[in-house]
Amino acid sequence: MADEKTQVTVDIFGIEYPIKGDADPEYIREVARYVDSKMRQVSRSGSVGSTIKVAVAAALNLTDELFKERAEKQNLISEMNERVTKLVRMLDKELDEYMKKTASRAERGEIRKANN
Repeated sequence: MADEKTQVTVDIFGIEYPIKGDADPEYIREVARYVDSKMRQVSRSGSVGSTIKVAVAAALNLTDELFKERAEKQNLISEMNERVTKLVRMLDKELDEYMKKTASRAERGEIRKANN
């Protein structure tokens, strides 16, 4: 029962497809609706004719979206890494200054004790 796959029938561009997968059936339907909407969008543009050409154009558009999202994600990760690095440097500097002040106070305390 652990390897049990869910089968869902979805309609993409007027054709029904039985889809088996581990994902939630509603998620599979949502993905199929998105693919269908992209194919219909390409079809409405009138620039391609056959279903195969519509599917390829939709696949290219979807891949373009994916690549742009990945690039945006990578940019955000890089920006966050830069911010974290800057914060760590600031904390290190503050900690170093604190340690120097603490050491200086301790030295002054030791000198006072020695003089008394």
